[in-house]
Amino acid sequence: MKDGFIPKHGGYKNLLAYKKAVIIYQATVYFCDKFLTKFDRTKDQMVQASRSGKQNIVEGSMASAVSSKTEITLTNVARASNEELLEDYRDYLLTHNMKMWDKNSKQALFIRKLAYRKDESYETYREFFETRSADVFANIMICLINQCNALTDALIRRLERDFLQNGGMQEKMYKARKKHRGDNW
Repeated sequence: MKDGFIPKHGGYKNLLAYKKAVIIYQATVYFCDKFLTKFDRTKDQMVQASRSGKQNIVEGSMASAVSSKTEITLTNVARASNEELLEDYRDYLLTHNMKMWDKNSKQALFIRKLAYRKDESYETYREFFETRSADVFANIMICLINQCNALTDALIRRLERDFLQNGGMQEKMYKARKKHRGDNW
């Protein structure tokens, strides 16, 4: 057999969901340092949720070579972590008597439009993060997390389709072993 039966894996750096999760992680660290006290337990929880949203995509992608189930599971964990973080930002606005933007507000539409830049990164939003008030920052984060959730949902659907079409590692190992025996008997 020229090529092994273990498929290519990794490639997470090219995933839009991962790229968005990196922005969210960096921005959440900045938000928490800027607007939450070091004694606020929410600070650590928000940073860890944002990190989990990013890291579980990485881990799932790297595990994809040997387990589609693990990849799908970890991508779902990333999605759940993003949802937890989304609720933290909503809670921040609520507990500080700040207004949450309507998803079709002028501000939300402006932020959503930035996602279509080919070079979207933390730098795309840095000026807003560093110069806007806590309520604007939190609302921007809500927009970004909603975008990341949509991207992660699409990734999960693709992983499910790939599994149904191509099977998992055990099936590939069985087919490779059967082919090997057939070629050598």
